[in-house]
Amino acid sequence: MPAISSPVFDLPSENGGKDFGIFMPIANGGWILSTTAPKIDGSYDYNRRAALLAEEIGLDFIMSMAKFRGYGGANRQWDVALDSTVLMSALAAQTKRVKIWTTFQTLLHNPAVVAKMIATLDQVSNGRAGLNVVPGAFRDEFAQMGVWPETLGHDARYDYASEWMEAIRRLWEEDGEVTLDGTYVKLDRCISEPKPLQKPRPFIVAAGQSEKGMEFAIHNTDALFIGGRDDAEMRTISRRAKEKARAAGRRLRTYAMAIIVQGETDAEADAMMDVFRDGFDAEGFRNMLRAYGVIDAEIGKENAMTARARTGFMAPHIAGSAETIVRRIEQVIDDTDLDGLMLIFPDYEDGLKKLARNVLPALRARYGA
Repeated sequence: MPAISSPVFDLPSENGGKDFGIFMPIANGGWILSTTAPKIDGSYDYNRRAALLAEEIGLDFIMSMAKFRGYGGANRQWDVALDSTVLMSALAAQTKRVKIWTTFQTLLHNPAVVAKMIATLDQVSNGRAGLNVVPGAFRDEFAQMGVWPETLGHDARYDYASEWMEAIRRLWEEDGEVTLDGTYVKLDRCISEPKPLQKPRPFIVAAGQSEKGMEFAIHNTDALFIGGRDDAEMRTISRRAKEKARAAGRRLRTYAMAIIVQGETDAEADAMMDVFRDGFDAEGFRNMLRAYGVIDAEIGKENAMTARARTGFMAPHIAGSAETIVRRIEQVIDDTDLDGLMLIFPDYEDGLKKLARNVLPALRARYGA
């Protein structure tokens, strides 16, 4: 496998700090399967306001997913979703400092096309672009477009993604024509100009914690989003990924997601949680289970996201007063050896403003800016 560099990026984690960003509300319904949660419409206007607030309060990155089929139900969860890269390019032109990370699914996009699109995003953002790579897939989402590869299993999809990433890196980093004769990816004297502004390349991130997914991240990315049923499981995954990366001569950051439900007091936050739970969208949840396969036969266990969504929350959540949230975030980061968190909110405008007042300053003081 070709060696991948570990460049220096303008992030707090380069100097012992922690990276904090947001998962953009690119799809309707947000990350809470509930009819009583605040209404997130997934519109450009809503995302624009969230991005400008993230920039204003000093967050490090904004990242958007790519979604082509939602889960329906009473909430029509994720049935309406913007295109990740078109949105992020528009937001890049309106921000000046925050990192702009967009998502591509390897099975949908030719790597030479992606190389040029990210290089363009890097110009638009003046060197702030990043690539979130998704080698996995959900059958229904791809089959509706006629692009589900029936013969490409879980491990083979990561083999394909490794060649896909090799093609993109070479097109970014090598001058002149690039030829690649891979099992899955072919380049024949391919030209890709312009190059990204970032040298040798933009930031690359992925998610996944199967053995194959972790190996892909170690050899192809700068950061890995991980999950777990509890802190102990996340700690095991985080440390294992970093140890394996060090053995391969690379540096790999680990990040996690968290939904932040902040009240003036713990009791107020708990009351908000009760309201969200009362509106649990059971139909949307069942549809999501069908999309994920409930028990993932390819890795042999239930997906942590689907297990957690039985409560209505599609990511780990932290609820309480500002002081409680700060303590819990510090506990999670310290216990699980994370390099940062990607934050989600029931209401992004309200949540980001509260974060800026009395949570983010404490985290910056604790972990550095």
